[in-house]
Amino acid sequence: MRGETTTVDMPTTQTEPSDFDDFWAETLAETRRFPLDVTIEPRETRLTVIDVFEVTFRGFGGTRIRAWLRLPHGATEPLPGLVQLFGYGNGRGHALRDLRWAAAGYAHLVVDARGQGHGDTEDDHPEGGPSAGGFLTRGLRSPREYYYRRVYADAVRAVEALRSLEAVDASRVGVVGASQGGGIALAIAGLVPDLAVAIIQAPFLCELNRAADLSSEEPYALLTQYFADRRLDTAAALDTLRYFDGVNHAKRATAPAILSTGLRDGITPPASVLPAFTAYAGEKQIVLWPYNGHEAGGDLDEENALEFAATNLASGASTSARRG
Repeated sequence: MRGETTTVDMPTTQTEPSDFDDFWAETLAETRRFPLDVTIEPRETRLTVIDVFEVTFRGFGGTRIRAWLRLPHGATEPLPGLVQLFGYGNGRGHALRDLRWAAAGYAHLVVDARGQGHGDTEDDHPEGGPSAGGFLTRGLRSPREYYYRRVYADAVRAVEALRSLEAVDASRVGVVGASQGGGIALAIAGLVPDLAVAIIQAPFLCELNRAADLSSEEPYALLTQYFADRRLDTAAALDTLRYFDGVNHAKRATAPAILSTGLRDGITPPASVLPAFTAYAGEKQIVLWPYNGHEAGGDLDEENALEFAATNLASGASTSARRG
C-alpha cells in the first residue's frame, strides 16, 4: 500500500437526528415506488478492448438518470462492478472518460449527479427555497427538499441498476469516488447494507456542522455565505445537514473501505474526513498524504484503489444476490 497508513481516532462533533433511519427508509421507499426501468444501449467507439453503453434508470421522483457503463470486451463470466460519481459540479462526462476500471476487469457504471455540469440529467424538482448559488445550499431549509436527498437516492438506485445487469455479479458490487463522489460513496455505503467494497478519496459532505469553520474554500464557503445572508435560517440548515453528513452514514457502513486524505487539503480538510473514518463501522484503513492537498495521493491513490478492489472483489463470490 502506497502512502502512510495509520490508526486514527478523531471523534465527531456532529449529532444524529433521532429519526435518521426512518427518514432514509422513507426516502428510499418513496424512490422505489417508481420502477427501476433500466435501459442499456451500445455506444459506438473506436475502442477494441472496452465496450461502452449508454445506461438510464429511474432515480428519485422517477427522474431518468443517465450513466455510462464500461465493460471489458469479451467477458464471459459475471463481473465485479463499481458505481462512481464524480466531484462537485461534474456529471458523468464524456463516454471515454476514465477507462481504468473497465481495463482492470470491472463493470464500471459512471453516473450523473443530477443537474451538475458535464452531465445530461436534469434536476427536475423545485429548489425548495433560497440558496447561496450552489448545489450545497439548494433546499437547505428542509431535509425533504434538500438537493442531496435526491442525489443520494439516485446513487442507491445506481447500485440497484448495476446489480440488475446480466453481465454483473450482484454480490460483488461496490462504490468508488473522490471529493463529492467520495462523500456520495460514503453515503451509499451506509444506505446499502451489503456492498462489497467502498473506495473513498478526500470525501466531501462530512462533519458538516463545522465545515464552514474548517474551510474557507468553495464549496464549503457557500455554507458561510448562506449563513451570513440568512441569519435566522442557520439552525434549520444545520439540522438539515445532519441527515446527509457522511459521519452519520459511516456509522452504518459495513463494507470493507479504504479512505485517503491530503493533510494540507483546504477543500475537504482532514479534520472533516478523519471523524468520518473514525465513525466508519466496517473494516477500514486510511492513507494519509502529509504534503498534499485535495488531490491526496493522486495516481498513487488509484494504485491503492486497484489493489484494494482486487483483494475485496476477488472472483469466486456467490452470485445468489443478483437482483431481477
